[in-house]
Amino acid sequence: MDFHSYSSKCAFSSLEDIKGKKVTVMGLGLNGGGLAAVRFFLKKGAYVIATDMKTEAQLKPSVDALMSDSSLPLENLTLRLGEHRLEDFENADCVIKNPGVKYEGNKYLAAARAIESDLSIFLRFTDCPLIAVTGSKGKSSTVSAIHYGLTQAGYKCFLGGNITVSPLTFIDEVNADTPVVIEFSSWQLADLRGRGVLKPHISIITKIVPDHQNWYGNMEDYVADKRLIYADQGRGDYSIFDFGDDEPGTGPAAGGTWGNLFAAESKATVLRYYDKAPEGASDRADGTYYGVWQDRDADGRFAGKVMLPQMEEPEIILRELSVPGSHMRTNLLNAALVMYLMNVAPEKIISILGSWQGITHRLQYFHSWKCGKKEYKFYNDSCATVPEAAAMATQAFGKSVTLLTGGTDKGLDLAPLVKVLTKPEPFEHAVKGLYFLSGTATDKILPAIEDQGRTYYGDFDSLDQLLTCLKNNIEKEAAKADKNGPAPSDASPEVIVFSPGATSFGMFNNEFDRGEQFMKKVRERF
Repeated sequence: MDFHSYSSKCAFSSLEDIKGKKVTVMGLGLNGGGLAAVRFFLKKGAYVIATDMKTEAQLKPSVDALMSDSSLPLENLTLRLGEHRLEDFENADCVIKNPGVKYEGNKYLAAARAIESDLSIFLRFTDCPLIAVTGSKGKSSTVSAIHYGLTQAGYKCFLGGNITVSPLTFIDEVNADTPVVIEFSSWQLADLRGRGVLKPHISIITKIVPDHQNWYGNMEDYVADKRLIYADQGRGDYSIFDFGDDEPGTGPAAGGTWGNLFAAESKATVLRYYDKAPEGASDRADGTYYGVWQDRDADGRFAGKVMLPQMEEPEIILRELSVPGSHMRTNLLNAALVMYLMNVAPEKIISILGSWQGITHRLQYFHSWKCGKKEYKFYNDSCATVPEAAAMATQAFGKSVTLLTGGTDKGLDLAPLVKVLTKPEPFEHAVKGLYFLSGTATDKILPAIEDQGRTYYGDFDSLDQLLTCLKNNIEKEAAKADKNGPAPSDASPEVIVFSPGATSFGMFNNEFDRGEQFMKKVRERF
């Protein structure tokens, strides 16, 4: 792929220079980024055109939020909805690009005099210590845990980026002493190529697996955007990378692992994260094993440990957590490492992160229901949009679960999810109940399920249909159990987890809307 590189020169010499300029915001959207950009530029005195291919009716929540905001000079705003006009791009002093729009082949962007994004504007005009996170799995949980941890430790800290909070909402509140945590999607990173503005003090790349292959077409191009996160870091900065193996067939074309490739390229101090104590951990002469890893004490207790170049022996910085799953331990161990690098004491890190309850739409416990002799606990994992994430969700609870899954294909290899559903031998816990939403990913999964002769329900064209079937099946099971005497005194709650492993196209606006609808409908029914 020929990657587009943007100008290192900005259309604005300062934030004050925005006043009186003509700005076109490409993509008002529903996730907050476009809305935040419109508000920001209006408040800075610009004349703003907000243009989106979605209609006013489709964008009603965003339009209503703007029109009801009395603090905005709405006379300087033009809404161009349901279409783009070439003159809006040609005549603008600057176009603010939506990261979900490709530059390549886009006639509107090609006509723009200058292109920025909300993140490029933020990075150009702030000097705050930046903690930047990207990856395929776990990045939202990681940034949320870092933000929570630093805030609880006493820092004034902000969180933004791909987690649906534009940093333009807090740009006027940060300074050189304010740590800012940013989650970067690969598309947001691509929008920074060539600008020279991304220089994080700490960067993290979470586990790399195939994602967005319908956009990129191959892993090399996908990961090329991820590598931008550390490209301009220096010796006083830190880069944190995976030390584990990649999924078979998903690593670099030249061989080795993505983590090792990143480590060889970064000019920062490189630290690694491990899912277990690294072999040869006592021999650190070459620095190979500096970083963090999951371990166990002699009594079997979980212990997250850190070892840095200046240390003589490892130190425990993480203990038992409130959130389930070994992958969440990895996310929180990276958060603990960031806190440690930011000079938070180990005992404080252990206490703070041990109380973290997770984030919305990611293995989020939200509802309990009693039916007959059993209790059922519902978890919302709607932001699991890749097959690997849904597969990991089935193993996160230390017991077999009922899985609600499926959706629209993203051009990804569905084998990781198919494997856990059809060949449970390598996995600790088999899936006990299986329900599918309809979609192109589901269409590809079902033949393998049927070949194994296992029972499943669906595919359903709506959450209402799926949840109705689920409830009917539970009530039938409860009626049978009532005839068999009292429930065992040690019976633990059943776990029902909604982890699609696919996108939300068709039925929902996005994965966040999908999760909200799921939780609302579960609470109404159960």
